[in-house]
Amino acid sequence: MTLVAPRWDEARTALAAAARALTPIEKDLTSCDGLVLAADVVARTALPAFDTSAMDGWAVAGWGPWTVVGESLAGRPFPARLEPGSAVVIATGAVVPTGARAVIRSEDGHVEGRGLRAPDPAGPTHIRPVGEECAAGELLAGVGTLATPALVGLAAAAGHDRLTVFPRPRVALVLFGDELATAGIPGPGLVRDSLGPQLPAWLSRMGAEVVLVERAPDTLPAHVQAIRSAAAAADVVLTTGGTAAGPVDHLHSAIAQCGGDIRVDSVAVRPGHPMLAAALPDAWLVGLPGNPQSAIVTLLSLGAPILAVLAGSPALPDLEPVTLGADLPGPAREDRLVLGKVTQGVFKPGSHLGSAMLRGLADATGFAILPPGGAPAGATARWLPLPL
Repeated sequence: MTLVAPRWDEARTALAAAARALTPIEKDLTSCDGLVLAADVVARTALPAFDTSAMDGWAVAGWGPWTVVGESLAGRPFPARLEPGSAVVIATGAVVPTGARAVIRSEDGHVEGRGLRAPDPAGPTHIRPVGEECAAGELLAGVGTLATPALVGLAAAAGHDRLTVFPRPRVALVLFGDELATAGIPGPGLVRDSLGPQLPAWLSRMGAEVVLVERAPDTLPAHVQAIRSAAAAADVVLTTGGTAAGPVDHLHSAIAQCGGDIRVDSVAVRPGHPMLAAALPDAWLVGLPGNPQSAIVTLLSLGAPILAVLAGSPALPDLEPVTLGADLPGPAREDRLVLGKVTQGVFKPGSHLGSAMLRGLADATGFAILPPGGAPAGATARWLPLPL
């Protein structure tokens, strides 16, 4: 079913419900940062796996004074049980010998010959007991958790070499427009393409991988061929321009010829009203309007939920509330996304907010989401951050 001009939230919710996560894969730990877990991470060993010293010093058995009988170093443990009245030199992280009851810090004792003198420790001081951090078999992170550098390190410490994760969505960019110049100052009747240079960076920040960038002229056969090629290489096809009903806007017809099903056909929002999303036989397609700010609104409005679901993330995270620092008008029947910045919870709108403008976007950190009719200063709005 096609939603025609739904409200902003309705469009996002529908796409999030329709998308499905990509097939999980196994990857080496060093390649997992930024990916979402598709399987639980369970400790394969206790951490620490043995009693370890938290300090450089001496491990002692019984009461002092003690006789130093050897050493326990990282990777080279003392090979025997430590008998009462004995001590071994020990390094931080080294195995505490069986029989030891405490570790004495280097600065708290002194050795003459082989004799160690130090205050008797009151308890098992400076020993990290086996399993202090986790037991073998303990759940460390569940499905849906974002793999961070720290989580990757924890998984390694707990005995993992690989993790099962959802892959990054592959995105193919198809840039339509006979009027687009790709270098230098445009000639008469032309405009410089500003979406081709910026979209790959936005997509990278959103956790996607751009696998193809293609330009196509404003003819229906060229649209069809470009979309088919892009869909064969990617999970999501991102097009620019051609979403409205102008004389060279062929996207609707091209989607139909490619066997696609339009799920959202325009959204009741400004800027970006003529945005669309479609399900192709083997990929999603998100149609960005040609105006630059409208295109980025579409990317965050319709592209973000689809990409998030494909990558195994929550598609519609809660949006933080902000207080409006100025009166902000809006169209009577459409939502409005306003560029600006938030300082100490207060939203200040930017300047140069026209849908064809980039200057306001370059200075902003996100959008305030306004209901139809806008909202007055002091009212609460939701905050949609840019993926900076």
